[in-house]
Amino acid sequence: MTDLVSDFDFTLPPQNIADHPARPRDSARLLDVPVDGPFRDRHVRDLPGRLRAGDILVANDTAVIPAQLSAMRGDAKIGITLDRILPDGTWHVLARNARRLHPGDTLTFGASHVTARVIARGEGGDVTLRFSADGAAFDQFLHDVGHLALPPYIARPDGPTDADRRDYSTIFAQHRGAVAAPTAGLHFTPGLLAGLDAAGVIRQTLTLHVGAGTFLPMRSDQISAHRMHAERGTISPHAAARINAARAAGGRIVAVGTTSLRLLESATDENGIVHPFHGETSIFIRPGYRFRAVDMLLTNFHLPRSTLFMLVCAFGGYHRMKAAYAHAIASGYRFYSYGDACLLHRTEGDLP
Repeated sequence: MTDLVSDFDFTLPPQNIADHPARPRDSARLLDVPVDGPFRDRHVRDLPGRLRAGDILVANDTAVIPAQLSAMRGDAKIGITLDRILPDGTWHVLARNARRLHPGDTLTFGASHVTARVIARGEGGDVTLRFSADGAAFDQFLHDVGHLALPPYIARPDGPTDADRRDYSTIFAQHRGAVAAPTAGLHFTPGLLAGLDAAGVIRQTLTLHVGAGTFLPMRSDQISAHRMHAERGTISPHAAARINAARAAGGRIVAVGTTSLRLLESATDENGIVHPFHGETSIFIRPGYRFRAVDMLLTNFHLPRSTLFMLVCAFGGYHRMKAAYAHAIASGYRFYSYGDACLLHRTEGDLP
């Protein structure tokens, strides 16, 4: 099995990168990738016909916060991207110009009365901050001074637009805390949910707050050298019981997005039982991983040389996914956060 990041590279023409979503959202294209046989070009609105009564669709109900902040330490400008809140109420953040920060420094944010104190500085841009506000006051602070942390491939020279603030949120969004949207969920509409209900598909949500680490490239040429950033997640006892009951009755677990899949796999034991979960996960899924929970995956198309492309290669088969991505590129599918989707069936054992 390969340990080379380069084995997960591919060439994507710039015109295949989406900078706006499909409208309506469920009109996005859907590449149906069965275990074997030809690929099928469909649309996301066709999803109810691809699932069976009794299957359980599991989506991430995290909500995106305006996590991009511009701070000052004296005369030095410091770019801050919130990553995740820690159990003691401090925040792990990624900071540009982090080398200028030292424990005890105070950061200010324009005219806001809210400040942040530097608690610790780790390797690279990892910094721990304690803000002078929390709860509703902190939410208001983010509303007043924060901006969406859109992925760098979505070109917004003047910053996120009002349309982005609507588009970069899923129909499932309920619990605030994500830096980035769980983008497979962006395709769902009330009409699509009604179609799934009519088809007898069970729906359940969990929460994984997507962190700033999702934007970071792999810095090593060796897969084994990469360390995932931790992300906070919750699966309630009720959710775990519903998922287990659906599987016991013969239903398939269908994850909406890699975030849902990663949390499900983090919470599932070797016997395939999903347990309640509340904490952090830094699970890194790559070819050779044995899946315990998820049977099908609805996901967008991911960046070359990324941990997410490695995940889909682990799930759908390395050679199968390389072929699927080549088909998608040649067929004009739109890639990344605002792009199209693919529907994958678990195909283990196909290694690089």
